Amino acid sequence: MRASLRLFALSLLAAGPILLAPAIPSPAMAQELSDEGRMPSLSGATHWFNSPPLTTQALRGKVVLVDFWTYSCINCLREMPYIRAWAEKYKNSGLVVIGVHAPEFEFEKKTDNIQKAISRFHVDFPVAVDNDRSIWNSFNNEYWPAAYFIDAQGRIRHHHFGEGDYATSERIIQTLLTEAGAKNVPISLVDVSASGEQAEADMNNVGSPETYIGYARARNFISTGGAVQDSANDYVLQGTPELNQWGVTGNWTVTDEHATLNAQGGGITYRFHARDLHLVMGPGPNGKPIRFRVTIDGRTPGMQHGTDIDEQGNGTVTSQRLYQLVRQTGPITDHTFHIEFLDPGVQAFAFTFG
Repeated sequence: MRASLRLFALSLLAAGPILLAPAIPSPAMAQELSDEGRMPSLSGATHWFNSPPLTTQALRGKVVLVDFWTYSCINCLREMPYIRAWAEKYKNSGLVVIGVHAPEFEFEKKTDNIQKAISRFHVDFPVAVDNDRSIWNSFNNEYWPAAYFIDAQGRIRHHHFGEGDYATSERIIQTLLTEAGAKNVPISLVDVSASGEQAEADMNNVGSPETYIGYARARNFISTGGAVQDSANDYVLQGTPELNQWGVTGNWTVTDEHATLNAQGGGITYRFHARDLHLVMGPGPNGKPIRFRVTIDGRTPGMQHGTDIDEQGNGTVTSQRLYQLVRQTGPITDHTFHIEFLDPGVQAFAFTFG
């Protein structure tokens, strides 16, 4: 399996204000869409939500949108309101949306976690759980999110990697439905207004990259002595990090995928530039809630707090997911983020920004 990265770089280019929409779907537009081959089988799914198992044969005659996502990916979460809106708007015209949940982290393979995410984000279209990456590999996919547009004959006619460019994607759905003979296909575009971590990113002000905490993909880690692999170690962070540098303090065990805090009072510091800061984390194996406190430049966040903390910076890790910890208002500048954990056991996976 080839290594896969979320589309931070591509989303910088793709997201942002939607440009003027293309012309109303026409036969000429349909002819311009390519033929990228037949839709691969969905038989590799290990579980299905919101639907019995679907097959390519049963989907023949339908326009299908296959969307690869995973529930802790911020780019996927920001795209999801559009996917959900298209599924509802065009279901009576013959569109079938299938979300293929392909995990990045081990905890994203747990069906209970996926079910909670489906409920949290109001996903009511079919979701195929692709824990073995069987469907992912059959599509030769490499990205989260990734959308494949399939015509009524079962041919892939277009794909889009990353978030953004929603107007073009919706016009393609309209074109394929019209090509399939659907009547009265709406020609308007969905008007999505999302909140929390699903709100559109301020990509013009994102100056920090997705940052993994596990040693396999960690970059710019500056705690004294560097990361000690797979063993408990006391870490110290001296001075203030430069932009996009980060480190941990306290006693942690750093593995290839995450870092686990072994004693209360440890923390993580990151110098960042973005409107939003998120941290993917969860409680340890015992599942006990973990209290934490966030500061920005040494002060309580106030109105700069994210949806998962209060104005004093207080929050609790209760499940394995993405937590929004900072949402700035006003001009975006560099800031030093710090999170201190008041209980041991937290597992921290990755920072993302928006």
